Amino acid sequence: MMLAHLTAVAIGFWLDRIIGDPPKWPHPVRWIGTFIAKMTTILNKGRHRVWKGALLLFLTSTIVFSIVYVVMAYSYSLHLFIGIAMESTLIAIGLAQKSLRDAAFEVYKPLAGGDVETARTKLSWIVGRDTAQLSESEIARGAVETVSENTADGVTSPLFFAFLFGAPGLWLYKAVNTLDSMIGYQDERFEKFGKFSARADDVLNFIPARMTGLIIILGTPNAWGISLVQRFSSWKRDARRHASPNSGFLEAATAWQLGVTLGGTNTYRGQVSTRPEIGPSHMPLRAIHIKSVIREMHRASFIFWILLTVIGVMLYAVA
Repeated sequence: MMLAHLTAVAIGFWLDRIIGDPPKWPHPVRWIGTFIAKMTTILNKGRHRVWKGALLLFLTSTIVFSIVYVVMAYSYSLHLFIGIAMESTLIAIGLAQKSLRDAAFEVYKPLAGGDVETARTKLSWIVGRDTAQLSESEIARGAVETVSENTADGVTSPLFFAFLFGAPGLWLYKAVNTLDSMIGYQDERFEKFGKFSARADDVLNFIPARMTGLIIILGTPNAWGISLVQRFSSWKRDARRHASPNSGFLEAATAWQLGVTLGGTNTYRGQVSTRPEIGPSHMPLRAIHIKSVIREMHRASFIFWILLTVIGVMLYAVA
């Protein structure tokens, strides 16, 4: 069974990288999001919002995990190959390598061609910050930060839980991550209601985010020749300056590998938000750095998958 599981993870990984999500297929994340939105309307009011949010976390994660578990158990009961095919598919649509790459390229192409207005519009599709007044460098920063952060959120973290618990584990992670993206905000509406979901997402991402950041530092090309020792120490220092307990390990690694500065001032719905700058300020951000971070995402994801596969084969060999 272990080999069947490893095979499904491998097929799912490569299906996502090569084919991605067919654009007209219904996506389970949308179904999860619809459930969360409806339950939020019912629960996010009155007293005890923290515990109501905890209830939504429990319901969403339990329902999603149970549905996928039943589907997988039934599929494997029919035939081994049917089980592998179903698990591969569920893993593939839970990853985001191709969709992340394509979204970033949609920003890169007009920006590289000098069409800043179109680049601003395309960036607004994938980030929450206001983009109408962004310069070329700020547009590039937005795209680089998004790809860097989502290398974990969209690829390595779900892959990590797919390796541990199969497709049910991956979709449990996706349920929690979707909850965090929808209600895990520090604002008046969601500060209490989304508290448990935000903390759960932080916990689930703790290990894979740090593994991915380390892989970026050790396994991807360094753009400007600084020593590994200096990059490693600077990565650890800057990662802890980030507002997120996990995203900083991705963005700091990217900043020091590409020789650029990330972080700084962003505007969200007219409200200015400033976070510490991280990275060396070796060169200004340009469109070409979007291509660089896409290559970094691909390489880090591949190394992450290889590492998990090697560990899985070794466990199988000693079992």
